[in-house]
Amino acid sequence: MSELGSVAWPPAPIRTERLVLRESEARDRAAFIELFASPEVGTYLGGPRPRDELERAVPEVPGRRPGLFVVELDGAMIGTVTLERRDAERPGHIRPDGEEAELGYMFLSEAWGRGYAAEACAAALDWCADALPGEPVVLCTQTANDRSMRLAAKLGFTEVERFEEFGSEQWFGVRSAGASSG
Repeated sequence: MSELGSVAWPPAPIRTERLVLRESEARDRAAFIELFASPEVGTYLGGPRPRDELERAVPEVPGRRPGLFVVELDGAMIGTVTLERRDAERPGHIRPDGEEAELGYMFLSEAWGRGYAAEACAAALDWCADALPGEPVVLCTQTANDRSMRLAAKLGFTEVERFEEFGSEQWFGVRSAGASSG
């Protein structure tokens, strides 16, 4: 995916009440492997990847690219939040040429249910609103993923359409630039 325009990356770490959103570091490698190998995390993301394959494939400093924030709690990575351009070839767009800013997130299952995803995504959306004023943000999730559907609503995303992709019904929504990330 292409970068988010001419936004300077990485930004200074973003601090919320409980979390820090920052650039990836070498110490995050084990948590990245756990994230991609987790059957729970992979449920709606195509399934877990084999741990031995990940051990070989994940670089020393994983996920270091524009648009990817590591979410840290008490000094340890608990997940990621991404803001990247949605591939124009995929279904689901609000612009004829695609390439909208798209919010994505993955959290270790032990971090679920505590509001960390909402807190981290709201902070990333606030950062995006400052970095790219007036830019709408889109989100796509499986309709079967109840947690993700609730988070989308909480963050102010409204449904644009549903479609079939990756063998499942997908929910595609947009958050207008003026929405509050309450």
